[in-house]
Amino acid sequence: MTLFDGIYPFYPQQRKAASFDISIIIVIVVFLTLACSFLLIIPGIRGRARLYWTLRVLLSLFVGVVIVVVQFTGDWETGWVQANTSYKSFSRAVVNVDIGLHIGLEGVNITLKGNPVKQINETINYNEHFPWSFSSNYDRSYSEGLEKGLPSPILYVAEKFSSQSPCAVHRQYRISGHYASATLWVAFCTWIISNILFSMPALVYGGYMLLVTGAFMTFSLLSFSTVRNSPMCLIQIGAATLHVAYGGSFWLTLVVGLLCFVAGITVVALHHLNLDLLKTFFDLREDKAEEHQEMAEVYVNSYIVNKALAPPQPSETNSL
Repeated sequence: MTLFDGIYPFYPQQRKAASFDISIIIVIVVFLTLACSFLLIIPGIRGRARLYWTLRVLLSLFVGVVIVVVQFTGDWETGWVQANTSYKSFSRAVVNVDIGLHIGLEGVNITLKGNPVKQINETINYNEHFPWSFSSNYDRSYSEGLEKGLPSPILYVAEKFSSQSPCAVHRQYRISGHYASATLWVAFCTWIISNILFSMPALVYGGYMLLVTGAFMTFSLLSFSTVRNSPMCLIQIGAATLHVAYGGSFWLTLVVGLLCFVAGITVVALHHLNLDLLKTFFDLREDKAEEHQEMAEVYVNSYIVNKALAPPQPSETNSL
């Protein structure tokens, strides 16, 4: 039963697939603005220092944007499966669909896309989000999905992560995601402190804070990976089984964490082994060279200097 123009009575408008989170767009725009602002002033830096500044600033901005963006992404764990399954409850209609499961720190996204998209006179293209953060209620979101009349495959997958499910993974994912997010925010704070220390400059302490940043990013990965300690129920859809594995955000966080370790170890090692090279990279030795060069170009009037150093002559009054 449908209303005019193929719109279901359960929905105020036709469902659309969500492609990107607005929070991710905002974060990327902010960091791109900072990067573009730096690129506008980089021509004013002369010599090799321009290359060093570009490398340092862009690398630092990349680390910062990754730490923040992965908080809002939904692909810490992902899984896809293609299956023939029923589309609606109390219906014998079978459709061929791709079902995707995307697990993030704040919830789970379930996608459903038909092969082809147009089947049984309907457009099958869904992306539903079910949050489990401490400020949200997963079971309420699931109940709202039931009231809306979402397709059966979406409700079936979403039910596996509810608090009432026999799978009992809801609490594990919720707590693991919460602590992973908290440690990432701490890593973001230490990243800011490291940039402040590099600009003071206190190079070796900035290197230490980079190591702390990498450590907290590693702690976030360890926190999220504890969900594997709980056995996951099989998600059987028709004759196919949906399996999940670590996604792009997990591996990107790992790579950036290792990058922080490498950069921090390099700064600390150069501080103890070759301080001049480290100062050159941070554009500190060139300032001293310019100071020495300016001092060498000072001209001294020898006549005035000799006159100032000459002993005073006795006056005629004293001679009398």
